[in-house]
Amino acid sequence: ARHVDSVIVILNEKLEEVLGEDVLMEDAFAAADNVLKNAPHTAKVMVADDWHHGYTRQQAAFPLKWVRDNKFWPSVARIDNVRGDKQLICSCPPIESYADVNAEPSAPVSLELQS
Repeated sequence: ARHVDSVIVILNEKLEEVLGEDVLMEDAFAAADNVLKNAPHTAKVMVADDWHHGYTRQQAAFPLKWVRDNKFWPSVARIDNVRGDKQLICSCPPIESYADVNAEPSAPVSLELQS
């Protein structure tokens, strides 16, 4: 936890240095071109000829050391940013239909995650 606090302090100092003391954190992150804001990076994006980010492909693909051995390549990037990440769509039939082999699949169900 102390390491995370240290990183936050360093980040805040750097943001103030670059953007000034009066900038709001939300505005700073909205304007930033960073690995977290642009995540996830799909395999298609990683191998494309064009790369217009202020960080390397290596940083985008493997932001942490353990990710190299456990990488999951998403097929799509974010959909509608945070709202899309919280609005999950389950296309599975209800659990009850698994008991009946002849059951018809139902319509997808939208799940709203609570923050």
